[in-house]
Amino acid sequence: MLDFIAVPIGMLVKLLYNMVLVVDTEILSAYAISIILSTIIFKLVLMPLTLKQTKSMKKMQELNPQIKELQEKYGKDPQTLQRKQMELYKEANYSPFTGCLPMLLQFPILIAFFYVLREPVKFIFQDQAYFDTINKTFLWISDLGFTENYVFSDGIVNGLSMGGIELPFIGAAVPILAVISGFTTYLTTKMTSAGQPTVNEQQQSTQKTMNMMMPIMIFIFSIQFPSGLALYWVVSNIFQAVQQYVIMNSSKRPKEELK
Repeated sequence: MLDFIAVPIGMLVKLLYNMVLVVDTEILSAYAISIILSTIIFKLVLMPLTLKQTKSMKKMQELNPQIKELQEKYGKDPQTLQRKQMELYKEANYSPFTGCLPMLLQFPILIAFFYVLREPVKFIFQDQAYFDTINKTFLWISDLGFTENYVFSDGIVNGLSMGGIELPFIGAAVPILAVISGFTTYLTTKMTSAGQPTVNEQQQSTQKTMNMMMPIMIFIFSIQFPSGLALYWVVSNIFQAVQQYVIMNSSKRPKEELK
């Protein structure tokens, strides 16, 4: 469905792989480096959209005290509350949809990237035999093409050593990369929801549930899909968290930034 986006993404990953092949090592493979670099490149390409979205969140944080006052005053009259909120948005020159459009535009690209890393042979290497022979290590993970705690036919567990040194439990009993992907998802979700106003206790409860369920879902996905996907997700989340923190704590006024 998204092959028209996934194909050029796969070509970029392959180009980066060929470029960094000279630094392919036993601990950090060219394949892992190409995943990290391509993730950063696409986050940079999408930065204008994410900046718009994050600045919108910052503006909403500024308006939160006034929104809470309206909720306390008109909480029992939803229609009046909605009208007063819209008047506040208009007065502040803010649209609640400002942050939604960038997210919708980014989504197909992020999903396409997911397809690429889920099926690297189809979108990147076009040769199963070649893909099987390349180095796919990342620190303690011996093969990013498999799940982090995958047990190979010879009984060796994926993600159990680093540079020949055995690391008990890491990647095997405790899938560290999957845990990190869940934690970074919680972090970015928490940062995103912090700037969103809640109308009532039910909405607050729903938001808290989402904040807890998303990291759990991502953790489950990360232990079921090739660990290369978890690496992509972790790098993407870290980039987003740093970017969001910098913008949300910048000295500029949100109203000026949104112009």
